[in-house]
Amino acid sequence: MVSKIAALALMAALGMATPGAAGDEKAPAPGSNPIFRDRFTADPAPLVVGDRLFLYVGHDEAQRDEMFNMREWLVYSTTDMKTWTAYPPIMKATDFKWAKKDAWASQAIEKNGKFYFYAAVEHDNTHPGKAIGVAVSDSPTGPFVDARGSALITNEMTPKGPHSWEDIDPTVFTDDDGTTWIAWGNRSCYIAKLKPNMIEIDGPITEITPPHFEEGPWLHKRDGTYYLTYASLDRSTQRDEHVSYATAPAITGPWTPRGLLTGSGKYSFTIHPGIVRFKGEWYIFLHNATLAVGDQSGAIGRRAVTVERLRYNADGAMQPVVQTEAGVSVPAR
Repeated sequence: MVSKIAALALMAALGMATPGAAGDEKAPAPGSNPIFRDRFTADPAPLVVGDRLFLYVGHDEAQRDEMFNMREWLVYSTTDMKTWTAYPPIMKATDFKWAKKDAWASQAIEKNGKFYFYAAVEHDNTHPGKAIGVAVSDSPTGPFVDARGSALITNEMTPKGPHSWEDIDPTVFTDDDGTTWIAWGNRSCYIAKLKPNMIEIDGPITEITPPHFEEGPWLHKRDGTYYLTYASLDRSTQRDEHVSYATAPAITGPWTPRGLLTGSGKYSFTIHPGIVRFKGEWYIFLHNATLAVGDQSGAIGRRAVTVERLRYNADGAMQPVVQTEAGVSVPAR
């Protein structure tokens, strides 16, 4: 009995269907969507370390009609994009002692032999509004600890914004010359250089807002072209967020809008891209709200992370992505 319970627990941790669950439905194929099925996850941020891909996510815990309830960040890893290992939570929002709540979108990056974790939280009343903190660890699986003892970015540093949650959704990117940049925002998109110590802004904060930018920016580079992918919302024609992107010849721009990359996540108002090259293939991670866990169905605050292959045309344009249930469970075409 003990071994059976352990096996069921392992299957749940890996997001696999357990025997007898959901009316003895067939277990989902490894690599199909959503990736994790035992809990609600959102805002995926991939990081490749050696031959392993780590995926950082927020843990959606909204109950009933709650909008968002996110208290901690989780990390998973894989070597084949189909079998995933779960780890203990890497950090809680309140591990930043100056933060009140809200473990919102994050991204981790490796530099100088350490792992730096940038995340959006709700600051306490000394700096009201959303803020971005940075934590550090010797391991990609944590534990992470506050690297500064104070926020890296606070609401008053971007005074243009019309609301208090402008400073969210950090994305970090290290260029070929070793310089690391951070971009972030809601309704307005900002970028700044980080000092070599990774815990201070180096120079001015610049606005680079592309058309219909809503939130969730992601920076990456391919063949000398810089890509800014983001959650977009054309409020005149769209009800839910889509994913759009822009490209530039330099990290500082100018940024040229390239249009839509994918549609909305099924049943979800939000969407959040994370892009990475792993073992010779490109992938885009997203989220939707198709998962049900127990008696809780998907909702705005109960999302599920997904993955699709990402392809490029000869001119560097990213091919439109169709979000599927099959995900990467089927061979690449």
